[in-house]
Amino acid sequence: MTRTKTLSFLTAAAAGALLAACAVGPKAPEAALPTSGTGGFIGAANPAVTATTPARDDWWRLYDDPTLDGLIRQAFAENNELEAAFANLRAVRASLSEARVGRFPTTTTSAQAQRSRASAATVTGLPAGEDAPEIDTYDVGLSASYEVDLFGRVESTIRAARADARAAEAALATVQVSVAAETARAYADVCSANAQIAVAERTLELQRNTANLTQTLLDGGAGTGLDVASARAALAQTAATLPTLRASRNEALFRLATLTGRTPAEADQAAAACVRPPQLSRPIPVGDGAALLARRPDVRQAEANLAAAAARVNVATANLYPQISLGGSFGSTALESSELGDDQNYRFSFGPLISWSFPNVFAARAQIQAAGARSDAALATFDQTVLTALQETETALSNYANELDRRAALTEARDQAARAAILSRQRFNAGADSFLVVLDAERTQAAADAALAQSDALVTTYQIALFRALAGGWQAES
Repeated sequence: MTRTKTLSFLTAAAAGALLAACAVGPKAPEAALPTSGTGGFIGAANPAVTATTPARDDWWRLYDDPTLDGLIRQAFAENNELEAAFANLRAVRASLSEARVGRFPTTTTSAQAQRSRASAATVTGLPAGEDAPEIDTYDVGLSASYEVDLFGRVESTIRAARADARAAEAALATVQVSVAAETARAYADVCSANAQIAVAERTLELQRNTANLTQTLLDGGAGTGLDVASARAALAQTAATLPTLRASRNEALFRLATLTGRTPAEADQAAAACVRPPQLSRPIPVGDGAALLARRPDVRQAEANLAAAAARVNVATANLYPQISLGGSFGSTALESSELGDDQNYRFSFGPLISWSFPNVFAARAQIQAAGARSDAALATFDQTVLTALQETETALSNYANELDRRAALTEARDQAARAAILSRQRFNAGADSFLVVLDAERTQAAADAALAQSDALVTTYQIALFRALAGGWQAES
């Protein structure tokens, strides 16, 4: 998607907010996201890496890893951040239900029994020294009132609450995207750390054999102390990498336990035993820019916040005008409870009510300006969210494609380093080279193996970052 096309539909969103009208004040824009393809991504030119087919919500299934599938399923069911987001959504939906009540009449029922006595000084014709009589009064009734929404205050309040609900739904989806991606990344980090530990342990075994050989040669008078010291130094250097790798593995495992709602002591043992990062056997489906913006929950949340802010400008404007209500009541009042149903004791009232707290014009204008400023801020946030979504996706595509190229080069380097190590040992055995050449070749091979294992880990990390940028995983499994 080009910058010109992106900014054109953002301008359309702003124009929609200004041109649409309600009873008073501006009307919130409808969805301003493009609905047709607007071109592919810059970083999606290699068909071996990406495909233009629509991105998948259940992207983790592309790895064909049952352990990963189970972890994602458990995270969706047990993650505490998700539970909090669900609770927040329920609260916002309850507020929407409360706002919708404004469309309907409000009713009140009452029943009262009261004994009273007036002051003797206020009762005329009462003999001196006598108390006023005590009177029992009984009353039952029903009253109702309905606000005539001439200036759109009620409907604007409902639109704002409805937009808040959409924003909360998108916020929940954002958490779902994050939980799915972070769970997969933690699992991949565990697997990658185990793979790098295995490489280090194989290298350590090779270097231990080499150190033993140099000592045997020295004991037999055919070696040198320099060979022994160099071999032992290489052995110690490799051994020093293992504690760091094990700590990284444990950190990722504990992070995975937290994401799936478990304590570190309850970390998944199948994940702990994984020895290879998840691998893709097909290109990543990325879709196009328009589809990305339509599915990204942060974009949808920003759009909903914009709609809510515009609706609240309407509410602030409508508050300048009087509120008109139609009300009435019906009931019965009697001096005896048994007389409440008598015809002569019924009462009723009906009529319109106009209430207008005449506003201070400066305060009213300030409230409208504040609401308008918040609407402008929401529009700017929406624009920035769209640009950030595109930037994150292009960056993820670039990182992934370039790391694939780097891994291919590192694979070639590893293969050649392994061949060089074999040849150097053969030449040493034939007396053509010194043992230092063998040690140098083995160090090169160990470094190449470690670099390739790290690149394997980065490839998976960048894959997951790309899936996250494409907003995969925002619908939990049913």
